[in-house]
Amino acid sequence: MKIGFIGLGAMGKPMACNLIAAGYEVHAFDVVEAAVKEMEGKGAIGSATAGELASKVDVIICSLPNAKIVEGVMCSKGGVFENCKEGTIIIDMSSVAPNSTKAMAKKAAEKGISYMDAPVSGGVSGATAGTLTIMIGADDATFDKVKPVFDVLGKNIYHVGEVGGGDAIKMVNNLLLGCNMAALAEALTLGVKCGLSVETMKEVISVSSGRSYAMDAKLEKFIMADQFTGGFAVDLQYKDLGLALEASRDEKVPLPMTAAAVQIYEAARAKGQGREDMSSVVKVWEDLTGAQIRGTGK
Repeated sequence: MKIGFIGLGAMGKPMACNLIAAGYEVHAFDVVEAAVKEMEGKGAIGSATAGELASKVDVIICSLPNAKIVEGVMCSKGGVFENCKEGTIIIDMSSVAPNSTKAMAKKAAEKGISYMDAPVSGGVSGATAGTLTIMIGADDATFDKVKPVFDVLGKNIYHVGEVGGGDAIKMVNNLLLGCNMAALAEALTLGVKCGLSVETMKEVISVSSGRSYAMDAKLEKFIMADQFTGGFAVDLQYKDLGLALEASRDEKVPLPMTAAAVQIYEAARAKGQGREDMSSVVKVWEDLTGAQIRGTGK
């Protein structure tokens, strides 16, 4: 099986490397030529365009920033759809709205191409270690054909339903994460203003009903350490909440808490924190209230 990998960024590059290490013939393309050259040094076969790559492989994996870029790569003149042979399987590991994936799948089917969504969770460390959680939307037959590829890239493989299902479950998961983090920042601020220490709140809430993944992953390591590099960026969480709002319009589902959370991340972005870990939203509340929350674990 020959695999093409489009998008050699922070997530795509380590995934492509793992496929090479597993013995697959990997063809690589990125708009950044240096990224392609780097992958050639690791054993990949470089392609000058996405279309050239598409003509040479059996399976194409994409890891791209957003739906607009995915559509451009797939549908542009000389792009992937024009150059794929019939029977090619396309795996989109980008985070996009479910209806965007369904639209791409419909266009692919018209050309005899199978299209599936497979967004991931686990970050760069998971991509490097091959331990990602992968959420897949595809028909059974297509999933079975490429299951060995997913086994190289991830540890927790979930076939959640038809095309669009993978994007939907990741969107729901990240909606909860984003809202939980925004709520944690508010709660910590209120507690400090009421005279509680951050350490006390951590100790008590960690064994109480208010405990959450956001608290476990972000409070001590990021907020109490006053260290916001790495992690999951504000810009990325903002994007994921935007996908949820996009889907809510498509499905006519009101999301008032999500809409409010978006404004918290927008405020952090306005303060120049877009590339910092999402937990840095606590700075917004510190500035508004004068509460001291960061650095309490130093």
